Amino acid sequence: PFLETFAFFKDKPIHAGLEGYLFPDTYRLYTSTPAQDVAIKMLENFDVKFSDDLRKETISQHRTIHEIIIMASLIEKEAVLETDRELISGILWKRLTLGIPLQVDATLIFLTGRKTTKVLYADTAIDSPYNTYKYKGLPKGPIANPGLSAIRAALYPKKSPYLYYLSTSEGRIIFSRTLEEHNVAKAKYLQ
Repeated sequence: PFLETFAFFKDKPIHAGLEGYLFPDTYRLYTSTPAQDVAIKMLENFDVKFSDDLRKETISQHRTIHEIIIMASLIEKEAVLETDRELISGILWKRLTLGIPLQVDATLIFLTGRKTTKVLYADTAIDSPYNTYKYKGLPKGPIANPGLSAIRAALYPKKSPYLYYLSTSEGRIIFSRTLEEHNVAKAKYLQ
């Protein structure tokens, strides 16, 4: 019933569920509220938050809402600060343009379901369309329900000379221009 109700679903692939479209926000609900009603309320909120301006920007970039929501979901899980999100967005879109795998750790965490930010080397070999280490391009679908900050970052990426980034255990994002710089940062911050 959701697909016919909301126009933003028109470009969503048939296999994709509601992940990415259930807008994270504060809602007033009764404990007895049926799950379907909760979902509708969250989808209605998404419909409002993904404003006409954001829809126009999506079209002007020759992208679909679904592509923007997938990218926003990656950004949502990779960074907290808006400035980091904009830079990460620029890096990820640049990597897509260059045909470089996105290599987003959050997709592997999504796949394994482990409650950790640590990714194992074995995780990079998982055969899944969500594995951005194994397969180029965007994953099959969103890996989270992004908020407005991540959606805006996906639509308005910040250009930079960077091609790599990593998160320290304290949550600081380290940006690198080259693989060599990135490897030095990994040795320094991830040991």
